[in-house]
Amino acid sequence: MRDKVVTLFGGTGFVGTQIVKRLAERGATIRAVTRAPHRALHLKPLGNVGQINLVPWRGGGVEALRTLVRGTDLVVNLVGILFEGRKGDFMRVHADFAGNVASAAKAEGVPRLLHMSALGADPDSPALYGRSKAEGEKRVMAAFKDATVFRPSIVFGPGDGFFERFGRMMAYVPAAPLIDGGTTRFQPVYVGDVADAFVTAAERPDAKGRLYELGGPGTYTFKELLAYLAGVLDRRCLFVPLPSGLARFQARFLEYLPEPPLTRDQLELLKVDNVVGGTRPGLEDLGITPTPIETTVPAYIKGYVRRRPAMPTQ
Repeated sequence: MRDKVVTLFGGTGFVGTQIVKRLAERGATIRAVTRAPHRALHLKPLGNVGQINLVPWRGGGVEALRTLVRGTDLVVNLVGILFEGRKGDFMRVHADFAGNVASAAKAEGVPRLLHMSALGADPDSPALYGRSKAEGEKRVMAAFKDATVFRPSIVFGPGDGFFERFGRMMAYVPAAPLIDGGTTRFQPVYVGDVADAFVTAAERPDAKGRLYELGGPGTYTFKELLAYLAGVLDRRCLFVPLPSGLARFQARFLEYLPEPPLTRDQLELLKVDNVVGGTRPGLEDLGITPTPIETTVPAYIKGYVRRRPAMPTQ
């Protein structure tokens, strides 16, 4: 990647920051496109002076995007949302924008395009999130047939939205809700492994036109993940069964919050296991050994343990 120019969309977030770090270490010059450059200043120290540039994004279609990707060797699109601020946002962000980025990259002759999707992307998904991700993949591949697409399971690491979120809750509230028994299965993948997958694929011609499913070495039910987290935090946790009907009723009102902790669409996602299918290439095909949660989560999650004597074990 030395002396290559990389344009990233969505590069200021949890996964994007790790990708920027690795690209900078390999000598790439990075254009991080963002709507709020003042909120992306944490990226600048990840590279040398002038190596990481914050590019303002004011919106627009394919023509506006062409000006941003012009002269680029690699385009990376990580843009995604977990809930809709207004009706139609999933399709606008995951499908329309993704397709426009791919079309712009193709029109400008960009050699490589990497696109972030998600496990659960399926045109027949019960959740609009999953259907919109599938539509995004379809449009990206239609516009840029050599694009490389990644579908990660839930991503963990310092600053994640799963273990840290529930860790904060368990540190002060000794109970956790289990929607329909918490039987949905997940395959958590380490953020560093996801970042390595992107950078490695960018340097491998055989990754062109491929779709990678990224999962960790272990699969767990939602209940097992919460039980593991409670053990790490040395907390007794009461698991409270929450019927899906009641959860849906609660989610209806939670959706009015600026950042709802639960939405009805997310409840639909929980109807389907979030694990790799086993028929597509994954981390191992890129020479990456998946990192287990047991070697990483305790190091960053124990900060949520309050200063009080440890609870006795039975």
